[in-house]
Amino acid sequence: MSIRRSSGLVGALALALVLTGCGSSSDGGDSASEKSETRVFTADNGKIKIPANPKRVVATGYAVPALIEADASLVGISSWKRGEPMMNKEDLATYKKLKKVAGEQAAETNYEAIAEAEPDLIVIGVPAPVLGDIDMKRLKSIAPVVAIGPSLPSAWRDLSRKQADAAGTVKQFDAQKKTYDDKAAELAAKYKDVLPKLKLGHVGAYGDAAKGTFQREFNGSWGTNIAEDLGATYYGKVKKAGPGSAAVSEYPSIEELPAAFREADVLTYSVSADGSVPPSVKYVLDSKLWKNLPAVKAGKAFPYRYTEAATYGEALLTLDAIDKSLAPLLKP
Repeated sequence: MSIRRSSGLVGALALALVLTGCGSSSDGGDSASEKSETRVFTADNGKIKIPANPKRVVATGYAVPALIEADASLVGISSWKRGEPMMNKEDLATYKKLKKVAGEQAAETNYEAIAEAEPDLIVIGVPAPVLGDIDMKRLKSIAPVVAIGPSLPSAWRDLSRKQADAAGTVKQFDAQKKTYDDKAAELAAKYKDVLPKLKLGHVGAYGDAAKGTFQREFNGSWGTNIAEDLGATYYGKVKKAGPGSAAVSEYPSIEELPAAFREADVLTYSVSADGSVPPSVKYVLDSKLWKNLPAVKAGKAFPYRYTEAATYGEALLTLDAIDKSLAPLLKP
């Protein structure tokens, strides 16, 4: 039940989509579950009465990896193939074992399978515009439904915590977050004398070679937001900003490469989890305009793996990958 971060996703996320806060009868989900049977949770689809301590949870979309990592009481999930390369061995085993009640797309929802799983909570992790592909009335007849979908790419931090909160697994989530924060702080200290002084530019994976465009990602986008935790700054801003991901990335023509990245001290670009270069990025790297950029000529163009990380566990892989790629910057 995922939404591919292609031009289609940009169109979906370019719509107004603001994640709302979530509330409960107590600041912590666990303590609330001890005091009451239900609580009111504020999600994208309004204020929903949900179990204070869910025992049988169905998760879809971005909620799948988040709730697997948080050890939620899952009884069914949507397929989430894009995240498989970023799952550790234990989480991948859990993912494969869980019953798949939906496909990669929201429209591929198996309502009978969800009903058979007998959930007491359903967490829908797709953008609000895509909710139209789901029969929400039918889902609500099975169990309480909370929709908690992405807005800005960097919002995965709040998004995943809200999903964990709904499932009553905030403590597990916060432990994972602390591990990430500690690692990010360690790497930020490692690069503090170098990285903050540089102007960076990033080529994302979702340009369209057939149309002669590339994806430029600024601060807060998928390919850049985790590097920012190390002190990186991706200079510039979207020429014509829109809501959602359109506020932090754009799709210039390949002829605009020199104007886009001439000032960059360092260039980075997204690659697949296995390190291979996606066709849309290879189109850029093969261009003479790219090869003539000052940063490229200086040997300061580096690949980033795991740029689609949307949980703290996945982001740990991204931190390590960025550290490995940027290590040459530390050499005298």
